[in-house]
Amino acid sequence: MTVQIVITGTDTGIGKTVFAAGLTALLDGIYWKPVQSGTASETDSEIVSLLAGLSADRVLPEAWRLTEPLSPHRAAELDGVEIDALALALPPTERPLIVEGAGGLMVPLNRHTLYIDVFARWNAPVILCARTALGTINHTLLSIEALRARSIPLLGVVFIGDLVVDTQKTIVQMGKVRVLGRLPFLRSLTPGTLSASMQELFRAADFIGASR
Repeated sequence: MTVQIVITGTDTGIGKTVFAAGLTALLDGIYWKPVQSGTASETDSEIVSLLAGLSADRVLPEAWRLTEPLSPHRAAELDGVEIDALALALPPTERPLIVEGAGGLMVPLNRHTLYIDVFARWNAPVILCARTALGTINHTLLSIEALRARSIPLLGVVFIGDLVVDTQKTIVQMGKVRVLGRLPFLRSLTPGTLSASMQELFRAADFIGASR
C-alpha cells in the first residue's frame, strides 16, 4: 500500500511547511497542499518544491488557490467561491504522499466543514507539528484530544523549535503520544541544511510504516 501522511499543526506559522518539505525529501515522496490561501507571495507548494528539490511532477496542483492569506472559508468567500470539502480526496500516487493542511485542525473550509472533518473522512495517519514555545502544552493537548475524539490515527508529534525538555516531556506524558523527533530552527534554511537535519534527526522507517 502507498504511504499517505497528513501533516497538520497546532497553529499557523509554526514551521509545518518546512517540515513537510523535509519529510517529502526524506521519503522521496510527492507533496500536496489541497487548499492554498494567499497567492500574492510564495505559496507553500513553491516553498516545498524549492526546499525539497522536487521536480514539477512531484508537487501536485492545489485543488483550491485562494487570493487572500486568510482562513480558507473566508478567503473563498472573498473570491466568490465555496470550497467543496466532499470533493477533496487523497489522490493515488506511486510514491509516498505528503499532504499539508492549512493552519490547525479546526480551520474552516466553508461555513459547514472544518479541516479535521476531512481528515476524519480520509482516515490517513496524521503528524501533529507543535511548537516548543510557551503555550504549546495547551494547544498540543487540545489538538491530540480532538484527533482522538474523531478516531483519526495519530502517527505522532513533531516538535519544531528550540529544545524545551520539560514542555516536551509534559506533552508526551499527559498526551500519551509518540514523539517522532524535533526539528530545530535552522539559522540558514537551504535544501542542503534541511536535508542534513532531517537525515540526522528523523528516521524514514518511523514514517514508512504509516501505510493505509
